[in-house]
Amino acid sequence: MKRIIPLSLITLTYLGANEITLEQIGVEASALTEVSQNAKTSADIAEALSKSVPSIDMSRRSGIANDIFIRGQKRDNISIEIDGTKVCGACPNRMDPPVSHVLASQIEDIKVIEGPYDVETFGTMSGGLKIKTKQPSATPTGELNFGFGSWGYNKVGTTLSGGNDTVRVLLSASTESSDQYEDGDGNTLAEQTKLNAPAGNQYQPQYEDMKAYQKKSVNAKMFVNVTQDQELQLSFTQNKSDDILYANSAMDAIYDDSDIYSIAYNIKDMTESYKNVNLQYYYSRVVHPMSTEYRKVALMDPTKNTTAQLKTTMQGVKLKNDFDFDGLKLLIGLDGSKRTWDGFYKNNVSGMVMPVASIDNATTKNMALFTKLEKSFGGLDLSFGARYDTTKITNEATHNEPDYNSLSANLLTTYNLSQTNKIFLGFGQAYRVPDGRELYFTKGGNLSGNPQLDQTRNQEIDLGYELKNDFMKFKIKGFYSMLENYIYLQKGGSFQNIDATIYGAELSSSVYATDMLSIDLSASYKVGEKDEALAGQTDKDLADIAPLRGKLGVTYEYMTNSLASLDVQYSDKWDKYDSDNGEQALDSWTTLNAKVKHAFNKHIDLTLGVNNIMDETYAQSNTYVDLTLLAAGAETMLLNEPGRYVYTNLDIKF
Repeated sequence: MKRIIPLSLITLTYLGANEITLEQIGVEASALTEVSQNAKTSADIAEALSKSVPSIDMSRRSGIANDIFIRGQKRDNISIEIDGTKVCGACPNRMDPPVSHVLASQIEDIKVIEGPYDVETFGTMSGGLKIKTKQPSATPTGELNFGFGSWGYNKVGTTLSGGNDTVRVLLSASTESSDQYEDGDGNTLAEQTKLNAPAGNQYQPQYEDMKAYQKKSVNAKMFVNVTQDQELQLSFTQNKSDDILYANSAMDAIYDDSDIYSIAYNIKDMTESYKNVNLQYYYSRVVHPMSTEYRKVALMDPTKNTTAQLKTTMQGVKLKNDFDFDGLKLLIGLDGSKRTWDGFYKNNVSGMVMPVASIDNATTKNMALFTKLEKSFGGLDLSFGARYDTTKITNEATHNEPDYNSLSANLLTTYNLSQTNKIFLGFGQAYRVPDGRELYFTKGGNLSGNPQLDQTRNQEIDLGYELKNDFMKFKIKGFYSMLENYIYLQKGGSFQNIDATIYGAELSSSVYATDMLSIDLSASYKVGEKDEALAGQTDKDLADIAPLRGKLGVTYEYMTNSLASLDVQYSDKWDKYDSDNGEQALDSWTTLNAKVKHAFNKHIDLTLGVNNIMDETYAQSNTYVDLTLLAAGAETMLLNEPGRYVYTNLDIKF
């Protein structure tokens, strides 16, 4: 593997970015099986995506509810939509990222946006995900899912769908839980804390063996054909997670609950040119209390037996109009949203609410007009998009209340050299405004937010080449991103605006050696640099920029819908990291993974897999101070990845 990685790097010279359409979480149709099987290890979408999309890395926070990076970008630098609904987490410490509020088993497809190329969604500055969950069918169908794995993991889920030409309904429900995973050294989450954290942050003896998490979810949809060309769509999703352990943070989530509502009305073929109009209203609510009550500090000092209670809501309306004028496709839309974010501290012993709120009803109101044009001229495909935003942010703590205005635009060009290969080039500019945490967050009575922050601008160029024929698929892409007023947290200080650059390359390829055997290779490499080191510092490396990573896999389809696969995942050591702001050197690592999916018939599938076969001990997430993590002296606690994990899944369809 060490010989393969340098050879891969040679090919990563010029790359480009475009939207990658994932069908059922796949980069291409062939990736569908791979990602679906990865997702079967748990409900965690972040883990499934990071193993299948070169541009995506995972931030390990717990046994579940992990976060994602797209090209080294996270938080509000990327956007997450679930069925057109903008979802936000409530935790300032990213214990409940947006991708944690939908389960892998609920998903029909995902589109990954790489770069500033989505004008429909507020805040897509450097990328994003558009997640589409399963749709109801008129034909009665059903599915039962059973999952079991190491460390007491178990899952039971069901999906039922059916209806007629007028009404279609879908109902799905699942429950899953797991004990604490063990790293390659055999240490559970609590044991990792005992080895690497101050005494007060370690778990009390009665909680050292508690489960890592318990998660339940319900999803209901009803689609009504009002007329032949008009459809009403109703959707509701509820997620409830309890006692999620965050070993290298000072607090654990007592629960994490979310409710997501959506109502949409769609009209097709208004006229010959007016192809579609869609109006959607959505509302999401997340409640997240995190507490020290499981840690020794709660006994050592009752004043530190505390809960940080946070709640966020997101509601919006979006109107989209699609036209087709003799091959010129035109989209015109209006987008409006309002996010509220509120938080307070209370003492668990006295029940007293502390006088200074953590986030005092920060409210972000946005209105936008967007448009998109698409036209083909022979072998040349052109796409142009633009979006104008006006945003107002307020709070109840008498801090500065800024207004922001921005004009985002992009141009994507694709030239089809032949039916099997093409080149593409993109130019884009997009913005994102600061959130309530970055502006107003208060901890221990001290303001760590910065109410004077400016909005961030990303100007980016992307270039790439793609080959796709009966024998292979090959895609190579590169990007160069210039970030102005990038929001960055300085160790011991506050958030500030800086200028920075991120550039890199990505490769994905599949070779069909025979009708039954395929070989897959993917890799990514990126560099992030501040234009100038922060005041009082010398390190110009940008945080959160993972090193060279790659994957080499072999898949053998030994019979119809049945396959066996073996893959090696590799990460280089971190030799570029922001040591001045909490990051540290991480070793390189290699993991070996295997799985077999066997279809007994068209109704029953059985999957058996083993991840990290060699039981390697490693960490893939670094320790930038943007996350509040435990530290024993000067050493911030890393969270190791799971060791050898054996899992099995039984899917029954009827």
